[in-house]
Amino acid sequence: MSTSLRSTALEPPPGAPWHRKLFSVYGMVVLTVVLFAVFAVARPDTFATLLNFQLLTASKSVLLILALAVTVPMVAGKIDLSIGYGLGLWQVMALSFQLMGLDYRVALVLCLLGGALVGLLNALLVELAQVDAFIATLATGQVIYAVTFWHTGGRQITDGAGQRAAAFDGLATWSLGPVPGPFVIAVLLGVVLWVVLEHLPAGRYLYAVGANPRAAELTGVPRRRYVVGAMVASGVLTAVAGILVASRAGGVVQSNIGPEYLLPALTAAFLGSTTIRPGRVNALGTLLGVAIATIGISGLQQLLPGRFYLEPLFNGLTLVAAITIASLASRRRVAQADAPPAATAPDEGAGGVRADPGGGPADTADPPPGTTPDRSTSTTRPPTTTRSTP
Repeated sequence: MSTSLRSTALEPPPGAPWHRKLFSVYGMVVLTVVLFAVFAVARPDTFATLLNFQLLTASKSVLLILALAVTVPMVAGKIDLSIGYGLGLWQVMALSFQLMGLDYRVALVLCLLGGALVGLLNALLVELAQVDAFIATLATGQVIYAVTFWHTGGRQITDGAGQRAAAFDGLATWSLGPVPGPFVIAVLLGVVLWVVLEHLPAGRYLYAVGANPRAAELTGVPRRRYVVGAMVASGVLTAVAGILVASRAGGVVQSNIGPEYLLPALTAAFLGSTTIRPGRVNALGTLLGVAIATIGISGLQQLLPGRFYLEPLFNGLTLVAAITIASLASRRRVAQADAPPAATAPDEGAGGVRADPGGGPADTADPPPGTTPDRSTSTTRPPTTTRSTP
C-alpha cells in the first residue's frame, strides 16, 4: 500500500518547458534571490552586511520555530491559532519557574510538558468533541492569554535579584561561528521536520490524513493518532519558541508578548505551500517563507526608515497573496478531478475498433452477417443455434 501523496495543483505537467518548471516550483526561491539583490544594491552599507545577517537571524529564529509549529497541524489538515498565546505563556513561565526556586533545566522541561499538554487539549477538542480546529484553537488561545494575565497580574515579571541561571541566558547568546545559536536551533528543527515529512512513513501518513481523512482511515492509517501527534508537536515547538524569547529578555517578561507572532507565522506557512512542493504545506517552503518575509521587511524598512506600518502591511499583503494562490490551486485541482477523460483517437488497424466520442469504453465495428457482437472483447463468435427435439 502506498500512502505517498504528490499534489499536481501547481506543478507543471511532464514534458513542460524547463522555465515553466523553474518558476512554478522554485518561483519563490527566485523571488528571494531577486529581493536580496535589489536591497543589497540599494543599501550596500547596511543590508548586505554580516551584522545585519546576525541581527535578522537572531531576531527571526523565534518566528521560524513558530512557523514550523503552524506547519505540522496544517499538514494534517488542521490549524493551530493558539501558538501566539502559548508563546506568551511559556516565556513568562520559563522565568517564573526559576523565580520559584526551580533549577532552570526543570523549568525548561515543565514548559515543554506544558506545551505538549496544551497541544493535547487542542487535539481532544478537535478530535473527540469534533469542534472545528479554527474555533477550538482560537478559544484555547484566549484561555491561555487569560491565564498569562492572571499569573502576571498584567505587569512585568522582573528578575531583580538575579535568580535565573546564567546558562538560561546563554541559550540566546551562544553562536556557531558567526551564526547565532537560536538560528541554528530553528534550522535544525526545520531539517528534522523536513526529514520526517518527506522521508519517513509518519510524514506520508500525515499528508494522507490531511488530503482525505476518510480515505486514510480506509487504508489503515490511524487518523486520530496522527492528528493528536501533530497538535502535540505544535504545542512543544511553541514552548521551545517561548523559552528562547525568555532567554533573550534579560530577566524581564510580560504577558502581552506573543499574539503579534501569529500572523507572520501563518503567512510563512501559507507562502511556503506555494513553493518547493507547490500545492501542499512543506517544511522547506516554510523556511523559505520566513526568509522572504525577513528580507522583504528588513529591506523596506532600510529603504523607508520610520515607516512602522511596513511590517504589518507586508505580512497582510503576503498572506492574502498566498491564500489566493492556494485557493486558485484548489479550484484547479477540483476542475481537473471533475473533467471527463479525454477521448481516444480512432484506431484504423485490424479489428475495426473505434472510440466512443463521449470518452466511454470502445465498441467494435459492425459485425459481419450471422454473428452476434460480444461487448467484452473485440472478436466475434459464431451465432448460437437451437435444435428442437422431435
